[in-house]
Amino acid sequence: MPVIKHAEGMDFATFHTTYETLVEKARGNKLLPDDFAGATITLTNPGTIGTVASVPRLLKGQGSIIATGAIRQIGPAKIMTITSTYDHRIIQGAESGLFLRKLDSLLQGEDRFYEQVAETLAITGLGARDSGLGPAPARALPSPEPRTPSPDELKHVAAAMALVKAFRNFGHMAARLDPLGSEPPGDPALDPGPLGLTPEIMARIPAEVLRIYVPGRTLAEAYPKLQETYCGTIAYEVEHIGSHQERLWLRQVIESGEHRKPLAPEQQRKLLGRLTAVETLERFLHKAYLGQKRFSIEGLDVLVPMLDQTIELAGAGGARRVVLGMAHRGRLNVLAHIVGLPYETIFAEFEGGRNVEETLTPEGGTGDVKYHHGADGVYQTAAGKPVNITLTPNPSHLEAVNPVVEGRARANQTNRRGKEPIHDGTVALPVLIHGDASFAAQGVVAETFNLARLKGYTTGGTIHLIANNQLGFTTDPKEGRSTDYSSDLAKGFDAPIIHVNADDPEACVAAARLAMLYRDKFHGDVVIDVVGYRRHGHNEGDEPAYTQPVMYERIKQTPPVRQRYADQLARDGVVPAADATSESEQMYQRLADIQQSLKANLREGGGGKGEEPQRISGAYPAVTEPDTAVGAPLLTTLNEQLLTVPGGFSVIPKLMKQLERRRPALAEGGGQIEWAHAEALAFASLLAEGTAIRLTGQDTERGTFSQRHLVLHDAKDGRRYAPIQNLPGARAPFELHNSPLSEFACLGFEYGYAAAAPETLVLWEAQYGDFTNGGEVIIDQFIIAGLAKWGQTSRLTLLLPHGYEGQGPEHSSARIERFLALGADRNIRIANCTTPSQYFHLLRRQARHPELRPLVLFTPKSLLRLPQATSRLEDLTAGRFRPVLDDPEGGTRATATRLVLCSGKVYYDLLLSPQRARATHVAIGRVELLYPFPAAELAELIKRYPAITEIVWVQEEPRNMGPQKFMLPQLRELVGPGVTVRDIGRPERSSPAEGYPAAHQAEQARIVAEAFAS
Repeated sequence: MPVIKHAEGMDFATFHTTYETLVEKARGNKLLPDDFAGATITLTNPGTIGTVASVPRLLKGQGSIIATGAIRQIGPAKIMTITSTYDHRIIQGAESGLFLRKLDSLLQGEDRFYEQVAETLAITGLGARDSGLGPAPARALPSPEPRTPSPDELKHVAAAMALVKAFRNFGHMAARLDPLGSEPPGDPALDPGPLGLTPEIMARIPAEVLRIYVPGRTLAEAYPKLQETYCGTIAYEVEHIGSHQERLWLRQVIESGEHRKPLAPEQQRKLLGRLTAVETLERFLHKAYLGQKRFSIEGLDVLVPMLDQTIELAGAGGARRVVLGMAHRGRLNVLAHIVGLPYETIFAEFEGGRNVEETLTPEGGTGDVKYHHGADGVYQTAAGKPVNITLTPNPSHLEAVNPVVEGRARANQTNRRGKEPIHDGTVALPVLIHGDASFAAQGVVAETFNLARLKGYTTGGTIHLIANNQLGFTTDPKEGRSTDYSSDLAKGFDAPIIHVNADDPEACVAAARLAMLYRDKFHGDVVIDVVGYRRHGHNEGDEPAYTQPVMYERIKQTPPVRQRYADQLARDGVVPAADATSESEQMYQRLADIQQSLKANLREGGGGKGEEPQRISGAYPAVTEPDTAVGAPLLTTLNEQLLTVPGGFSVIPKLMKQLERRRPALAEGGGQIEWAHAEALAFASLLAEGTAIRLTGQDTERGTFSQRHLVLHDAKDGRRYAPIQNLPGARAPFELHNSPLSEFACLGFEYGYAAAAPETLVLWEAQYGDFTNGGEVIIDQFIIAGLAKWGQTSRLTLLLPHGYEGQGPEHSSARIERFLALGADRNIRIANCTTPSQYFHLLRRQARHPELRPLVLFTPKSLLRLPQATSRLEDLTAGRFRPVLDDPEGGTRATATRLVLCSGKVYYDLLLSPQRARATHVAIGRVELLYPFPAAELAELIKRYPAITEIVWVQEEPRNMGPQKFMLPQLRELVGPGVTVRDIGRPERSSPAEGYPAAHQAEQARIVAEAFAS
């Protein structure tokens, strides 16, 4: 493109002359190379071909392109678009904006722009703009200037745009969302009157200029449609979303009504049928089992049709599974009508009979209340496609199931059959049904939302349904949250929010349709606030009128949604009223028949007595221990591959020295294998054997103590490379992710993942073991009790750094005592290893053991680099994990009279003490597996020391913490009355450890001295 040089120094006449000269040279093919050099700003005019707006692409060497569009008539004004496309390395966005603002001001006539142009060209006849040049001879303008809109016209257009913006931002405040008929608060910005917009003025404003998508040529025609769209029984909050693309798409879909297409009569009849099934089940249960808790769905019956719509669309989009999580309300209805659980099974839970097929209680388990259970089923879509449904079991901690559902969905979405994990968010859909009070108040909701867009945790978008009772247990919303809506939390995570009246079933189905459209398009979370009520109290034995008398008087006067919808369809001639009533009666009679048949079967089978179940530990036969040794050639090969990086990759020199020590460590006979090295070899060997692994946690890629370094970063450009994810012989993938600063949600996520992928070794690492405090709900309610309550277990492994090194109360104890107190019926495994080889074999044992159980593994800190706490190659290539380890000098201490037993780091405090050599009467044994209690192995160890008169349990923890209270009774059962069993540890304290290093050292020294005392 030819260049006008030094344009900044020209007046308009000179510029025009130079321009015409260049045009003439171009037409005569006389342009020289110099005419194309030196451009700083390029001008282009696509408007000459009718283009309204253009954003040209910069070519190499261009700094900025200014493009002008065609002039078009918008109402009383003529408008032209000017764009600036710039190289941000040369021009900043703010500078570009200032330039365009200056350009606009000049074109509007500021700074005597047109007068100066006229003066340089000697032009008169500027129309409305008086040049002030007088009657001097001059050329006339070729055409009159376009009429400038009057200030009133501009004011009215601005007011109209403000009105549209108000509908989009605040229309929900005037929406009719409450089935109980309360008046919405409204918002003054929605009233056109104060804006000066009369019907006559609104009729003169073209809808096109407002960029709205509702029908209507003018604002007057569009205004009722805007009211209907934003202030009806469905309302939207989307303007908080940061993405312009998403906001624009949502406006178009919402205002065009793409998601609200009228239902055909057949679809309406089907919808009524679903509402009838939902209501009739609740009505039957209420009469047949009066006063029993069931947490009825009544008042939010429409949740079931909304789930129908969601699953139908998920199936059409390729989903093979939907993972559901919900609290109590409506759970039985969802089990029956979405999961497909037989009515007999649900009734059996009320009858109390255990001898019923498909009972919800696991074999040997204690079971759970009926409204906590999960189940699996198959949903057949209208198109005939089967979609697997998993309703995840949950405790009374209402929102705790949220991250578990996300983890399950992620596991279902991940293909682990090859070397690389392939994640496809369309394969499974997570759906969460929340309570309104719990959504706003329970922190795990925010933690789970925070996972949604993270690479290691995303599930392609979750559909969140808030079952909004407009009430907590007895707590009004104004006492339960600081926000207008329970859903407001989701705004912080850029999720679109749809509010809908639960008594408008078709609007509710439309809301579900919009949510799925958004998920398919943007793969993000959506929240639907389903505003309903609770027909009975918090549970069916509760009297709600004690605390909300006015609300419950209104509920009494409100007909059920099925009745309302049946009346509507009767008025529209779709379903005769008599037919709707008959269908309900037939459904009720069917339920009564099923109940009578069940009762007869229970009487004949002798069920219904609620007998004590057998124990889980007796329900499963003993299994063979897996072989965990690995051949030396394979380990040597894997070790070399773990130290190999691509050509051109620069390992940080300081780190390279650490990693290089791992080569000679595998030398026969003398190498020292540290903890992180043994861990990497264990992982690599499992991958080579085809076991998939997932490891997550805070700073886990490097390791809290700078020990792991599974991910390397190039010293020059920072790029990432993980040798363990690039092993040539790997037959399974390794998912490795640093987690956000969360324990509750992250631990719940990994629990859900491990439960849905039982063949996978899933590990979650706490930054320090103490930090599990933040995830106690997941530990207590899911990991510990899940097997007994729901028959659900996994290989989930918790890596919890534990040990007293003088780092204070919050960086010492992983609370061993808590886990030991929670161990029963062989529900979990608890270990505290003292050598890298033990850690190596225990990891491989956990991955290969035929009996799935979670493992709580207390991992070291100072031992990570302690020279005495290392292993040799032969320790990995032979043997297995040993629950109990003898004194390394056991043969020379066979006459010991005191057997000291300990676990973990304190062993090395004892081993390395100068007092040990003198204390020949003391032998030291290590208990590596704390639970299940290794009674046989300890009995064998005790037999090796026939002269002992006492067994002393030594621990670092205070005596009211650590393993002491668990170990002493167990040890006393193993020995006769002639052997004393006692303990040594810190005095009982409320805090786990000292805050001062000197005090810590004094306590450690005292413990060691007492252990060796005569």
